[in-house]
Amino acid sequence: MLEVKQMRRSKMEMYIDILKVLAQNGPLKLTHVMYKANVNCSVLKENLDFLIKQNLIEEQITVKKRNKTKTSYAITDKGRTVIRYFNEINVALHITNEKSIPALIY
Repeated sequence: MLEVKQMRRSKMEMYIDILKVLAQNGPLKLTHVMYKANVNCSVLKENLDFLIKQNLIEEQITVKKRNKTKTSYAITDKGRTVIRYFNEINVALHITNEKSIPALIY
């Protein structure tokens, strides 16, 4: 039987996947982003740091009961713009068959 191997995603593809997850779901905790974007924890932390430095996502820290904090990540307007441009390029070049996420999310 013929086995089909999946190619590894590029950094750009991982960044876009993370941005799309946050655009679709709103602010999420680290573990939720990890599962929805299918990225392991250590790689995700590096990617989130990069996206924060580029002002594509923001870290939101809320104080809960007994001074415990909750950290979540949310997409910024600049991040939404990047996804919009990425989708436009894909459509113009007919690169993917991926279903486009409704423009209202971005």
